Amino acid sequence: MKKISYTVCFLAFLISLLGCKRILDIENVSAFDPNKVWNDAQLAQAYLNNIYPNVFGGWPVNNGGNADELFGNLGVDAVTPNNTTFKRWPYATVRNINVLLSEIDKGGISATAKDPIKGQAYFMRAFLYFNTVIYHGGVPIIDKPQNINDDLMVKRNSTKECFDFIESDLQKASVLLPDRFTGDHRGKIDKATVIAFLGRVLLYKASPQFHPANPYGNTDWIRAYEANQQAKDQLTALGYDLNQDYAGIWDKNNKGNKEAIFSIVYKKPNKINGRQEDNCRPLSESKNSTGGDQPIWEMIQTYPMKDGFEPGFSPTYTYNLQTYWTNRDPRFYASVIYNGATYELSGKTGRKQYTAAGIAHQDDMFGPGQNYPRTGFYPLKGMDPALAQTNVTNNETDWIELRYAEVLLNFAEAANETGKTNEALDMLLRLRKRAGIEPGANNLYGIGAGLSKDDMRKAIYRERRIEFIFEGKRFDDLRRTRRLNETDGMRKNGLLATLKDGRNPTDGGAYLLKPEDFTYKILPLLGNGTNVMSTPNAYYFFPINKIEIDKNPNLIQNVGWDGGTFNPTLEY
Repeated sequence: MKKISYTVCFLAFLISLLGCKRILDIENVSAFDPNKVWNDAQLAQAYLNNIYPNVFGGWPVNNGGNADELFGNLGVDAVTPNNTTFKRWPYATVRNINVLLSEIDKGGISATAKDPIKGQAYFMRAFLYFNTVIYHGGVPIIDKPQNINDDLMVKRNSTKECFDFIESDLQKASVLLPDRFTGDHRGKIDKATVIAFLGRVLLYKASPQFHPANPYGNTDWIRAYEANQQAKDQLTALGYDLNQDYAGIWDKNNKGNKEAIFSIVYKKPNKINGRQEDNCRPLSESKNSTGGDQPIWEMIQTYPMKDGFEPGFSPTYTYNLQTYWTNRDPRFYASVIYNGATYELSGKTGRKQYTAAGIAHQDDMFGPGQNYPRTGFYPLKGMDPALAQTNVTNNETDWIELRYAEVLLNFAEAANETGKTNEALDMLLRLRKRAGIEPGANNLYGIGAGLSKDDMRKAIYRERRIEFIFEGKRFDDLRRTRRLNETDGMRKNGLLATLKDGRNPTDGGAYLLKPEDFTYKILPLLGNGTNVMSTPNAYYFFPINKIEIDKNPNLIQNVGWDGGTFNPTLEY
């Protein structure tokens, strides 16, 4: 009987690796011996390459449905120890990484070739453990391949021990990797990736999720500040910075731009559609699926006006529901498609997207009689409108796992919590300036003067919500900062558009109708289950799957789940 133990069949594994003709030309597949992998740099790299997709995914489509960002609903008891929702247990992949790390030094590969391979492997292991710890707290640390004769009834390590292990792996990776991979090697883990990720790790470690009794005064904030300051400075020295414009970060002609620190690269013909464009486009111009990444009204309202002030509080721009789309933060127009907005999909010049009944295609409309769950809004960020409807799955937009804007916001948050509010403000100003928000007479881009530490914290949280729409951060940010109360009991809304009296419905077919030709009404989402979110405090740490606990009684369940007694925080 095995617990966290997996058998690796090298022959089958290597056959799966050898899709590259250069490797196939080396030797007959049937003649491969596992020992040869660690004596051939090309085979060792191929082994590592095969692990990459098991560690890093593409765009986290619909992740924001778990929060107050997108269509979707977490109903009562959406998470239980008996289901697979929000469970991470990556030990099959961890074992493959451990095999590499334990065997590669036994071969004859030169240090020059071997060190970057090891560095990438250490990072992957740290990445997997981090993502597991922020779900479950401390888990078993397995740093070598387990065999059937080993003691497999492993216990959970403390959360602190896991963070120490993650940091240790990242430090090992840092000294083994080159500063920056470029050109054909872009998309590989490098030292820049490690530096940026360590800042994320230490931000989480300091955050309220792991320090419920002392959320803002714990000493981990000092290390988070130091790590993110170092990341900001070192990445700047390596040439990283904010991209000139927000929309251009995801432009297919701007891949590998100076903001993209670590990307999952998509390129025809082998790897495409990480953005799931077929799922996210309006169905009238797509195929296969529908309903991906649809923003809700509450997310739309988060965007400030063009001068940076919240809607209804701008001294310059009047806000009204009936003209909600006017004079907003430019990131709104770069991210979201709304009723009457120009959206020239499939090469259709002048095409506008409609969501109103009787005007929109039946598959695209929001409101009573809709064919599919809708909100009245669609995503634009990361999409490729030029693709024909038949070719929507050819989207090649990279998924940027780590970008410079996150480093700045991580630093801002750590700076604020360590009493350096002015440094935090500087980061927000940089982001708002890049976004195209007007500076105002005081050059504060709509951010209030002399903010307290608490008010600055709120400003940072709001900026993260806007900056990272569709990037899968909102739900984990609410958990990290212990603000699930903001979504618990929430009812999500869309925006119903109705053609004004006297307007000609047939003008929609010629794309002549503009947003102002409609009236607007906030309407609860249809087809969203109960449409009542349930995000209890227990969701700050999810339960370990009961299947794993049944296999290994030494795995103690988390507090708050099935009578568990394991404390997943850093407060013991």
